[in-house]
Amino acid sequence: MQGQTARIVSQAIRYIEDHLNDKLELDMTASALCYSKFHLHRMFTKTVGLTIHEYAVRRQLTEAAKLLVFSKKPIIDIALLSGYESQQAFTAVFKAMYKTPPAEFRAAEQFYPLQLEIHLKEEPLNMDFTKDDIQFAVPADIDDWMELVSFTIDGYPRLNKSEYLENLNRYIADKKALILRDEGMAVGVMGFSAEAGSIDFFAVHPQYRNLGIAKIFLDKLTDELLSGKEIILSTYRADDKADTGYREEYVRLGFAEKELLEEYGYPVQRFVLTPKG
Repeated sequence: MQGQTARIVSQAIRYIEDHLNDKLELDMTASALCYSKFHLHRMFTKTVGLTIHEYAVRRQLTEAAKLLVFSKKPIIDIALLSGYESQQAFTAVFKAMYKTPPAEFRAAEQFYPLQLEIHLKEEPLNMDFTKDDIQFAVPADIDDWMELVSFTIDGYPRLNKSEYLENLNRYIADKKALILRDEGMAVGVMGFSAEAGSIDFFAVHPQYRNLGIAKIFLDKLTDELLSGKEIILSTYRADDKADTGYREEYVRLGFAEKELLEEYGYPVQRFVLTPKG
């Protein structure tokens, strides 16, 4: 059943990728796949963590941002290529997601993606992970780690890949990088600082986000690696349109809201988890 669901959702993703210049909606995608829109909506949302509309918008805006930085196309042409009927409508959605109007984004010449194409695993997923399955990452894990980051780019606003890789190598050398695998594929990764008591980067594959992976990583920290310490992290601010559920997940795990701040020029909020007991 898992494999069939993954195959259908993969077909939907492929259809979206082939029609990024169109105004994509659930009805259109379901009709093209000859599948019930209600079942497709449920499968897609559960598997990807986004609705078809949300995924399509994020992919279209990512391609639009690329054109803004790497082409000289007029903004109105980019808006039309992204499925919008006017520059005004495109600008409103772009600014909500990228925190800056298209013209200013172009002038800054610093592209970063909101969403890259997701590739799904069609084999059955391991449903019984425990914290003992989480291992310290080694240099041989870097390629798979970075592939997972590309699938979860929605959790890394304004990611600088070269800087991230430099930090990752340091975290691996210092045994502050954790990885969880399922049949050779990285499905969860975390970089942490014992000194600061912080989670510095964290990602879970979209297909595995509903399996409690975040909880077992947190248990690994609180029970073994950062026992008795306050744990801090930063994530999206309330009502940030670019957030795909990270803030809600941390609240569910028991993190409390703290101060507002900016990281790498992006507005975020700090969260704190108090020690057990």
